[in-house]
Amino acid sequence: MKQFLKQNLKKAKILVAFLIISNNVFAQEQFTIYGKVVDKQEPIPGASILVKGTNLGTSSDFDGNFSLSLKKGEYTLIVKALSEPKEVVVNLNKNTSITVDLSNSFVKLDEVLVSAVRVKSTSPVTHSNITKEDLENRNLGQDIPVLLNYLPSVTSSSDAGAGVGYTYIRVRGSDATRINVTLNGIPYNDTESQGTFWVNLGDFTSSTQSIQLQRGIGTSTNGAGAFGASLNLLTDAISENSYGEISSAIGSYNTYKNTVKFSTGKINDHIEIAGRLSKISSDGYVDRASSDLKSYFLQGSYVDDNTLIKAIIFGNKEKTYQAWYGLSKEELKEDRRQNPYTYDNETDNYWQDHYQLHWNEKLNENWSTNLGLNYTKGKGYFEQSKEGSAVSKYNNIVEATGVDWYGTPATDLIVRRWLDNDFYVLNFNTNYKKEGYEVITGVSASNYKGDHFGEVIWARKFADDANVRDRYYFSDATKNEFSIYSKASFKLNENLSGLVDLQGRFVNYKTDGLTSARDNLNIDKSYSFFNPKFGLTYKINNINSIYTSFARANREPNRDDFKNGSNVKNETLNDFELGWRLNNKTISLNTNMYYMQYKNQLIQTGGLNDVGDYLRENIEDSYRLGLEIDANIKISNKLSISPNFTLSSNKIKNFILERDDVTENIGTTNIAFSPNIISGNSINYQPIKNLTINFLSKFVGEQYLSNTDTKTSKLDSYFTSDLNLTYKINPKSIFKSIVFSGVINNVFNKEYVDRGYTFLDNWSTPGNSFEVQGYYPQATRNFLIGATFKF
Repeated sequence: MKQFLKQNLKKAKILVAFLIISNNVFAQEQFTIYGKVVDKQEPIPGASILVKGTNLGTSSDFDGNFSLSLKKGEYTLIVKALSEPKEVVVNLNKNTSITVDLSNSFVKLDEVLVSAVRVKSTSPVTHSNITKEDLENRNLGQDIPVLLNYLPSVTSSSDAGAGVGYTYIRVRGSDATRINVTLNGIPYNDTESQGTFWVNLGDFTSSTQSIQLQRGIGTSTNGAGAFGASLNLLTDAISENSYGEISSAIGSYNTYKNTVKFSTGKINDHIEIAGRLSKISSDGYVDRASSDLKSYFLQGSYVDDNTLIKAIIFGNKEKTYQAWYGLSKEELKEDRRQNPYTYDNETDNYWQDHYQLHWNEKLNENWSTNLGLNYTKGKGYFEQSKEGSAVSKYNNIVEATGVDWYGTPATDLIVRRWLDNDFYVLNFNTNYKKEGYEVITGVSASNYKGDHFGEVIWARKFADDANVRDRYYFSDATKNEFSIYSKASFKLNENLSGLVDLQGRFVNYKTDGLTSARDNLNIDKSYSFFNPKFGLTYKINNINSIYTSFARANREPNRDDFKNGSNVKNETLNDFELGWRLNNKTISLNTNMYYMQYKNQLIQTGGLNDVGDYLRENIEDSYRLGLEIDANIKISNKLSISPNFTLSSNKIKNFILERDDVTENIGTTNIAFSPNIISGNSINYQPIKNLTINFLSKFVGEQYLSNTDTKTSKLDSYFTSDLNLTYKINPKSIFKSIVFSGVINNVFNKEYVDRGYTFLDNWSTPGNSFEVQGYYPQATRNFLIGATFKF
């Protein structure tokens, strides 16, 4: 026994010595890259630094500095700051110091296209940045609002329930009419309705380089005032090298996506031509809520050291079956996938083409200019069957074949309601940049012309002097906008920097003619708005900073608001923000408090109009108060988590309810469609090289469909989770890479409703009213899988 112990003790000593030596050897094989990311001499905070082919990475601090500890060897670092990545090769056999200068990259010129509407990572504006790589993992056919669902304070929904077709996004409870969307700095929101119709941007994700979401008023310098958020999209940057790409995806509900992309790369170091063709189709989770989306994107570019010229053409043709009226509670229990429509061609059909020209010129080391021109042509209709409809609504085109339930002469017929519009935009700005400060000054002008009309394409009995496609109403509209702005960011000292953003916006809106109900709609309104923004950022140290800002925005009513009441008023918002940012090797943390104070806010009542849009009314005094927290925490080289959380209070003060000619002040109530709690989380795991697993979760608290706090208008909270997997193969021939990706949406098969509407039939006391409601059921467990071949 003694001999046995001696022998094993000797072996243990040898083992311990081996481990100590091995550990020392291993430690000696570890080296550190000390780096700095700059634009000439100016540091770039918040730049992303990734080790190619791994899940390792970090980001630059307030002074642009970063560090990475790696084993001995050769590495390729991918450095990006909301741009095409720049690759840097490092041969690591000792501690190494590098500087990555992005100033001479042609990609920086691409970023100038959106410099007037975007903010830097250190700006006193609450924002989130989304890169192309972030989008690619889940780009399997679902629309942009669905892909952004896991950002802080964001909720999304779709009519068809599966994220394809008519989709919607809300930020801090504010709907799409209050979110300023720009494409390469060009306003995209529909000029009259102020909404964003993502169905007209089919597969636009495949042509998007980066996205910035600014919560609150943000720094939008053109288009309608941002009353909830600004969403700025930058299309594909110029590719240095030629490539081809074919991607396909299939999934539940007969969902298919097919995309072909190409780029010539830089021909003679100056010219690039790139393009995309896409087709997405889906039957939808809801019966007869199918979508057929065909889109294209074509870009020609010229670039040299001082010039970037881009000519871009993109467009979409969509056909979607309507599901905008949702389901009653009884229908939801009976069959949550049913669609009560009975007409087989209850479809929306719309074509939209965009023509953009961008010219950025670097005049010298300090001055540059940017010119943007846009023309958008849109035309389309939706078709609807009208059973037992009063003939008085149709301008003597049809004759009665019976009566409706009021005893009014009526008939059955089918109508098409058309929109035919043209939209012109001119943006111009100058950029003066010197060490310590930058000033952007510019103008934006736009002209919109739109015709609204309806035609009868079938009736049980036409009038003797009427013909198929005779119009029963017509209205034209013009809207002219002009904005002038100046935005300055500057350093007051080494730790304190500021932002001043001033905008004057001038609007004239005219309409003449009849609505679809044949009511007169004659509007001639002009507005002059001054929208100032001020902010400060204080750097506590290299990893901590705080910021505060104040911004004011004003905006005019939209077309539907004027249709619903002649006394509608413009709105004003005062937005106060206070935030703290922390950024070190293992954690990136953003904490923000906001107070958004509204005067005459146009708040959704919960009811719908005859085309499925929410009705709105002026509320004299209301506010949104909230706390937002989001983080990215690196647990190990293979595992990280990205949680976010919003806690808010969204209130109307002294809500005046008018019903059945009775007016009553019912006190402070919750704003409709504004949950008090929104949280999300992403668990990111890379078990082996080239395999990435993301588990995403979303919780949305209870909310109300109306502004009266009635029990029957309360929408239950819901919690959903998605599982996303991506695996990349790098073949030695034919293809540069093959990427397989898949997502299981709603992994736990939750039956939930995330949106609805309500019409108050009568009201007595809060919590005891009888209401007519509709609900939009979202898909239970479903999947999408796809493959992308790059060559």
